Amino acid sequence: MPQILTKRADFLLANKGLRNARAGFVLLTRPNGGEGLRYGITVTKKIGNAVIRNRMKRRFRELLRAALSEQGIPDHDHVLIGRAGGVERDFATMREELSKALSRAREGMGDPSRGRRPRRGNRKPAGAEKAGS
Repeated sequence: MPQILTKRADFLLANKGLRNARAGFVLLTRPNGGEGLRYGITVTKKIGNAVIRNRMKRRFRELLRAALSEQGIPDHDHVLIGRAGGVERDFATMREELSKALSRAREGMGDPSRGRRPRRGNRKPAGAEKAGS
């Protein structure tokens, strides 16, 4: 039975591993130094209220429970990050997407990094001057 990740440090380390993005979630995988098969789930407040986030986490737990026993990578951490629209997606579709993401991770293939995103808000770029000065 896989162990559950609870420490923030483990989630931050997983963020430096392989990333496989799908429409309803992002799968992160990273070797954990022989600590066994472990998994974690993250759903932020951007996704929705507590009811929606908890529903998504329950769906993710069920997806992982079924998939990791057969397709999980030994001695790796697996982290699922919820994306907007993941709650409405068909469960069978998400199961197929997770299977594809796990097989890509097993092959060592990941999606390219998007790089750092700019901060949100109406900040002006450095050195921008006011119009009319």
